[in-house]
Amino acid sequence: MDDERRTGSATTDEDERTAGSRSTSDSPRVTDGGVTAASAASEAVHRRAEADDAEPPRSALVGEDLAISYPTTEEPVVECTRVDVPEGEMTALVGPNGSGKSTLLKTLSDHLAPDGGAVALNGRAINEYGSKELARELGHLSQENDSPGSITVEDLVSHGRYPYRGTFESVDDADRAAVDRAIDLAGIDHLRDTEIGQLSGGQRQLAWIGMVLAQETDVLLLDEPTTFLDLHHQLRVMETVRRLNREEGVTVAVVLHDIAQAARFADYLIALKDGEVYDWGPPANVVTEGLLADVFGVEAVVEGTEHGPRPVPIRPLDG
Repeated sequence: MDDERRTGSATTDEDERTAGSRSTSDSPRVTDGGVTAASAASEAVHRRAEADDAEPPRSALVGEDLAISYPTTEEPVVECTRVDVPEGEMTALVGPNGSGKSTLLKTLSDHLAPDGGAVALNGRAINEYGSKELARELGHLSQENDSPGSITVEDLVSHGRYPYRGTFESVDDADRAAVDRAIDLAGIDHLRDTEIGQLSGGQRQLAWIGMVLAQETDVLLLDEPTTFLDLHHQLRVMETVRRLNREEGVTVAVVLHDIAQAARFADYLIALKDGEVYDWGPPANVVTEGLLADVFGVEAVVEGTEHGPRPVPIRPLDG
């Protein structure tokens, strides 16, 4: 095994898919209706089983009995019995600020080792992978990404090929083909020769997504890829990710701040509150007025649309 820090992220040269099991917390919470989050989770499992007799999809990524903390915290900031990221589906992690979404994603990507529990990728413990081996299986794009503003979009995307090259190996035809494909999938061919420093925030985010696409992984984890983007570029980014999932079969887990956007694009939601998984399942089952009140602290109504449930916030709740 590599002695290097294991990472599935696409980085610059400075660094080198069963949904049937329900995520629940060890400390059940009581909703406004007097139902615990654990019992709500159990009921949701039965709802899905009764509604669909088909074999549930296997999970590409599974976390079990996780307790996650940082060196600066005395207690775990995230605790959950089980988290599943179904293979070939798009899963969104949602919740208020400080609920543990990004922390959980870091552990699922092997960037933050848990104090307890384990993560498995395709049935194998994630910490058994070497760094480049993991980077050929799992891509991870964090919230904060930085690169020299003078490099071009094509140069940045080419960095995604590092798991396939030796230390002194040059770019080959396979690398060039992968970069061309990633640029095409990200819809940034017209920006290929543009320097990163000249791009808008939305264009820059698409370039970084192009870089992780060049890794050609079957699993992709994205941490708030639409943050700080205007609505047009948010939709561009999310449509690109959705197309990658639908057309290429890539398993996606994405942290999103906007639950309406998550319900619009994702097949499954994982809702977190206070570092625990509050609910898990298809958006139509998860996005309820009760969840919006208990997790997000807002009074809202949920409207059904052809694109999925649409929450309409009315007012913040006290407490």
